[in-house]
Amino acid sequence: GFVYAVTTADLYIRGGLANRVLVIGSETFSRILDWSDRSTCVLFGDGAGAMVLEAGEGAGSIADHGVLAASLRSDGAHKDKLFVDGGPSTTGTVGHLRMEGREVFKHAVGMITDVIEATFSAAGITAEDLDWFVPHQANKRIIDASAKKLGIAEQKVVVTVDLHGNTSAASVPLALSVAVADGRIKKGDLVLIEAMGGGFTWGAVLVRW
Repeated sequence: GFVYAVTTADLYIRGGLANRVLVIGSETFSRILDWSDRSTCVLFGDGAGAMVLEAGEGAGSIADHGVLAASLRSDGAHKDKLFVDGGPSTTGTVGHLRMEGREVFKHAVGMITDVIEATFSAAGITAEDLDWFVPHQANKRIIDASAKKLGIAEQKVVVTVDLHGNTSAASVPLALSVAVADGRIKKGDLVLIEAMGGGFTWGAVLVRW
């Protein structure tokens, strides 16, 4: 959700429909978790984060600040692997998060690396050019496997899933906030954000901070 929203906001600005956009990622998973399902209820958390995008002058080069490249993907064939069933229910039997964890993991690394490589190609860079990789904070094993496959050094990967669990659309802005606050991400840094969610939907955005 957050990566899609950042891309949409960037397109609004580039199209002259907006000058400044507040992008918010917010989740209250506690409302939709099935607390009898230990395979999901222990993994997710509530959270919210935001980013402001603003129009600015640039030379149209990789040195510009802001969004430099983005790639988005979706494939409804995997809709039953990660979704929320039904809707509001007085019985509490529907409207819960459902996930086939092993199936999600099986697809995640390949999908993530594919969309990131497409983003690198669009920007004309390689993994070595990155200052920071800020992935969706869903699963440490997926983060580590994706970074390894892409050749991104471990010290360039921002990991905060241990602090708040999987907060879905909030996880990337939360991780960005932590890395900016502790001084890791600085003005001028080349930052890649990435996320994958239900459906499946997934995407990546390259940003000059």
